[in-house]
Amino acid sequence: MVLQALDDVGLVDTIDQMPAELSGGQRKRIALARTLIIPPEIILYDEPTTGLDPITAREISQLIREVQQKYTTSALIISHDMNCVRLTADRVALLVDGRCHAEGTYQELQQLDDPDTREFFV
Repeated sequence: MVLQALDDVGLVDTIDQMPAELSGGQRKRIALARTLIIPPEIILYDEPTTGLDPITAREISQLIREVQQKYTTSALIISHDMNCVRLTADRVALLVDGRCHAEGTYQELQQLDDPDTREFFV
């Protein structure tokens, strides 16, 4: 099960490494691999791309989608990274002052002519 989870996140070759030897992106992938040992119905991601360079952030976003498709899991993703949101979300809830300000697809929200919503898509 461990080998399969590591393979799913592209890290089979790190099986003998210690956590301190892993990069930030690898640590994010290992966290996801731990979640996949017993495949859940829902995975909660809290800022999954924070602290990562743009290339690694895109890879993590793509990995989230791959896991959703392979394991038919739902994902709840909390993120300020709008590129991550664009790549991973089927539906988006935009919070302003702690309240749901708008909800829809990324494209629907991007097209709204509302100043509070527009700020997120500039």
